[in-house]
Amino acid sequence: MTDEAGEKLIRAFVALDLDDSTRSHLMDLMAGLRSQLNGLRWVRPEGIHLTLRFLGYARRSVLDSLVPTLRMAAAECPARTADIRGLGTFPERGRARVLWLGIQVPPSVLRLQQACEHAAVAAGFEPETRPFAPHLTLGRWSQPAPRPTLPPTDLGRTSLDTLVLYRSQPGAKGSVYTPIETFALPPSGAASDVP
Repeated sequence: MTDEAGEKLIRAFVALDLDDSTRSHLMDLMAGLRSQLNGLRWVRPEGIHLTLRFLGYARRSVLDSLVPTLRMAAAECPARTADIRGLGTFPERGRARVLWLGIQVPPSVLRLQQACEHAAVAAGFEPETRPFAPHLTLGRWSQPAPRPTLPPTDLGRTSLDTLVLYRSQPGAKGSVYTPIETFALPPSGAASDVP
């Protein structure tokens, strides 16, 4: 995709990465759910992340302008852990389109998400109108599906210690996510909020 000047546009988003142990648990969970949920296009486990701000298509220069602000926001958010539990679907009513796994984030991550939103708006992106609902997308139905009965799920805790500005390249076998820039969150030390 290109803009009106012919410059190639990049599809991008900002997210917190997950640790390897969590990805392994997600692979096991998804393997167990495959036989129960029909018509679902599963996300590749290596691509699962906690999206803080979807950006859409933008010029590289616009994405580059986000980097200093994202670096500063990451430096102010200590690394934390978050509980991963509870399956659900979007939308909340009617037929299901997306299968998700809940993630309960601490206040510092909510502040980081707000900082990412402010950075995006300052860079010229439209404000996000939907409230932030922390979740991990596991799959999408090609066609709206009857709401499934979902088993209780608790994967324990995951580390949240890396903020990433990702490029998203749609493909026949699902999107491929490539880091544009990575920001390590500082060790939690004496931070004031509780994980």
